[in-house]
Amino acid sequence: MGRVNDLDHALASFSALLTPEGRSLLDLEEVREADPARELAVATRLRREHPAELVTAVLAQARLRRRAVAKFGAADAGRMFFTPNGVEQATRTSVGVHRAESFKALGVRSVADLCCGIGGDAIALARAGIAVLAVDRDPLTCAVARANAEALGLAGLIEVREADVTEVDTSTYDAVFVDPARRGGRGRIFDPEAYSPPLSWAIEAARKAPHAALKIAPGIPHEAVPDDAAAEWISDGGDVKEAVLWFGTDDPASHRATLLPSGASLWSSLDAMLPDPQVRSVGRYLYEPDGAVIRAHLVAEVAARVDGGLIDETIAYVTSDSLHETPYAVAYEITDQLPFGVKKLKALLKAREVGILTVKKRGSAVEPEELRRKVKPQGKNSATVFLTRVGGAPAMLIGHPVPETSSPSGA
Repeated sequence: MGRVNDLDHALASFSALLTPEGRSLLDLEEVREADPARELAVATRLRREHPAELVTAVLAQARLRRRAVAKFGAADAGRMFFTPNGVEQATRTSVGVHRAESFKALGVRSVADLCCGIGGDAIALARAGIAVLAVDRDPLTCAVARANAEALGLAGLIEVREADVTEVDTSTYDAVFVDPARRGGRGRIFDPEAYSPPLSWAIEAARKAPHAALKIAPGIPHEAVPDDAAAEWISDGGDVKEAVLWFGTDDPASHRATLLPSGASLWSSLDAMLPDPQVRSVGRYLYEPDGAVIRAHLVAEVAARVDGGLIDETIAYVTSDSLHETPYAVAYEITDQLPFGVKKLKALLKAREVGILTVKKRGSAVEPEELRRKVKPQGKNSATVFLTRVGGAPAMLIGHPVPETSSPSGA
């Protein structure tokens, strides 16, 4: 009974936001821009003329909109509606647009978006001209998704339906997109069969559709990827955001790394993937592959493109004697290689007058902030230190990023 009352209260509070009074309060500049230090004063003033509960809901929604700017941009976030979980779990616009374009390239004109959340993917699909059935079993989430479709002028292309996704007939749609819930009461869920709905159900639903995409956690074990699926790992701004299993494509049994915002895509069928690169001594350049490349097990393809090898058989750093332009890795010029030791590093940084120190690690238990406190960098110069292993031994590589203009073209 308590949950029903809580839900009724949440729906009533949200409905109040959609009233003329609620919308007018959300449009106030002092509400849109109220930082925590000013929020109490704004709330006190507004409560003199408006219901206290509405003011509380409006300020909470304004906070969510500010958080959502990072995913949706200021223009959309300022018009949309959110729940705390909705902001956390929604697909960011750049990724949603990429997926919508991928569906469009397959000739898809209608998609059943199962577990639609607040509608991030549905919005991207609709903006690509694709008709969407957006399904979620949570009444509040559906109300928010419906409000977002209307706020962005997409209600004609997005039908929001409150239902159990396992009971929805999707046979009349060109494609199915499933985004199972991967968080529970105790946080992130790592077992794909503990997703809601389970990954096994989503896979079977995908196989029944002409085309399908299943959003999964980037850390999914590769052995859990079905043989008839193409797996794509997507990063945005260098951070891995998600993985997707694609069905009904021309390249099943393949891995792809897609890097946004550039859209660069590295692909290989499973039967043509290169073997692990050879381990070699550290050369003049170190290449740090994008996280999506690493997740897709395509580091060997990057190594081949830069005529490089690994610095250690267990570390995804590629080294080469020559500089090559590649969108799939960041290049660094290495000036020093030392066995791990704080005193040695501190002395070298002092001699080089390094005051701006970037610390990266892979295969090291040392925390970057802890090291930075110990070496106390001071000076006018900058440097990057890699805490890693070279040939099985703890090591430090010191260098600096190669400016993009320094990279030779066409390599």
